[in-house]
Amino acid sequence: MARFVLQLCGVIAVVIAASRSYAATREAVGPLVHDGDPTRTAIEATRRITDRPRVRLFARRLGVAIGWLAVAMYGLFLIVESQALS
Repeated sequence: MARFVLQLCGVIAVVIAASRSYAATREAVGPLVHDGDPTRTAIEATRRITDRPRVRLFARRLGVAIGWLAVAMYGLFLIVESQALS
């Protein structure tokens, strides 16, 4: 029974975390793909790279995506460990 519970929890963690990681990655990359407002882009170009809102937002969203990916990897770990139970 413990094997089944571990596998079920692992599969649920992988599915939810992978989908959330994908969504967070799309949110992070989306603003970088589009040109945006030319005036705002010119103003942001005069700032340091660390002071630009787009860069900070990208880094924050990328961190969230990597966090969800770590949860998905833990789900895979649960599945593998449940296979080792006898």
